[in-house]
Amino acid sequence: MSKAAMVPGILACAVLCTSPGLAADATADQQRAEAIVAERCSLCHGKGGESASAIYPRLAGQHAEYIARQLADFKSGKRGSETMRPQVESLTPGEMAALGAYFEQRKAGGRRTQDGELLAVGKYIFDHGNRYSGVPACASCHGPKGLGTPQLPRLAGQHPRYVEDQLKQFNKRDRTNDNAIMHTVASKLTELEAHAVAEYVATLD
Repeated sequence: MSKAAMVPGILACAVLCTSPGLAADATADQQRAEAIVAERCSLCHGKGGESASAIYPRLAGQHAEYIARQLADFKSGKRGSETMRPQVESLTPGEMAALGAYFEQRKAGGRRTQDGELLAVGKYIFDHGNRYSGVPACASCHGPKGLGTPQLPRLAGQHPRYVEDQLKQFNKRDRTNDNAIMHTVASKLTELEAHAVAEYVATLD
């Protein structure tokens, strides 16, 4: 038999030999993540990452890599939080990655807001920024629908109050673990613009 003819068989064997182990590892990671969520995360963030309280972020649909990095930053102290620090102290990098994957798989959705005029302001700033004050369009980094990237957070469907709180932290330099550009952006937003953008992104899904 030629070497070329042997390749498909070798590949098939490799898949059969490795897939069960990989599947078992994935299942174990999922189960471990579910246990951690039940023990620690669900009280504030909800079992499905929906977070009923506006002071805690919705994690449903957030990028796995982004969540894992934030957990690592909380653990190292790079991102300060008296609430999160004790929750992550014992987490391993593998558990952080598993938690990220768990919440990324949960369904996220937008929320309705009644103030159409406020939403119009928020949409304008999100899509176009404010060229008079130098505020860039939020969509230029977070995407036209606020879905973010593995490096930048998903904003779509997030609690308005949480978004506003983070903008204030960036403005005061209380939050320094993420993109430094946000310090400049947040400092140029007016209170009305920050509030309007926060309300607008909450409606995206």
